[in-house]
Amino acid sequence: MATAHKTRMLIIGSGPAGLSAAIYGARAGMEPIVVQGLQPGGQLTITTDVENYPGFREVIQGPWLMQEMEAQAVHVGTRMMYDIITSVDLSGPTFVATGDGGDTYEGETLVIATGAQARWLGVPGEQELSGKGVSACATCDGFFYRGKKVVVIGGGNTAVEEALYLTNHSDDVTLIHRRDSLRSEKILQDRLFANPKISVIWNKKVDRFMPGENGELRALALTDTVTGEQSEIVTDGAFVAIGHAPATELFKGKLAMDDTGYLLVEAGTPKTAIPGVYAAGDVSDHVYRQAITAAGAGCMAALDAERYLAEREFERLKAEVAA
Repeated sequence: MATAHKTRMLIIGSGPAGLSAAIYGARAGMEPIVVQGLQPGGQLTITTDVENYPGFREVIQGPWLMQEMEAQAVHVGTRMMYDIITSVDLSGPTFVATGDGGDTYEGETLVIATGAQARWLGVPGEQELSGKGVSACATCDGFFYRGKKVVVIGGGNTAVEEALYLTNHSDDVTLIHRRDSLRSEKILQDRLFANPKISVIWNKKVDRFMPGENGELRALALTDTVTGEQSEIVTDGAFVAIGHAPATELFKGKLAMDDTGYLLVEAGTPKTAIPGVYAAGDVSDHVYRQAITAAGAGCMAALDAERYLAEREFERLKAEVAA
């Protein structure tokens, strides 16, 4: 039978944003519930080496980091639910989420931390070589390619920004684009074309990622989109930079979004237009998209949720006194 679970703070999503919100919420006595979703732990569970999360002098593993975050959240009083939310009711004053098995989750406040997923090309070798030379995040993994040859695939702002960032680590960066012109902002294009470390290959699409004898990425197979000519480019690392897709389908028509689907929040805060509802992490951040920024946003969401509940309780008591 379906069960109704009630909490002062409901969190949808269990990546760094959701679990950080849970840790702060639990320590504030809000007894949060985290509904883990389709990918418990978020994108870090498919990331191997993590070298940029503060507090660890040696390289750590993404799945281990998320296991530790979850264990900490549980230790301080979070309830973890292994369910997938299929619908939400944000009409309030209590916010209700329904799982695919019929269970309902009712929260006096709601933290949306459903994250975003990198868009992939969907060609052979891409997923098999993920973490073995293929990545979707230059900021995360570029450090591992110091002094090596790298390529970036794409033609929008994301691709150009990734290529420019990679010049901090590599003197040989190639941007591969399937068209004969970029879609990125002109100021970014100017910076790209002015950088002597970056070359551009036009009118080429990636057919597959090819491993070497060591099982790591060796080369990309390309096809010319105009002539059909096939070729290869040898590289140590390939960064797929064709954008991200925020997991916001549940909230269409219920919360304001930008034209790419990211939830809109009040500048400098995780507050949405609905009081008591917060969006934290990659679901509302299309700029930074880092574990540490997501964790910080989760902390902010929990602190704001605590203040919201305290203010609401104060108003209730004041009304009782006045009556």
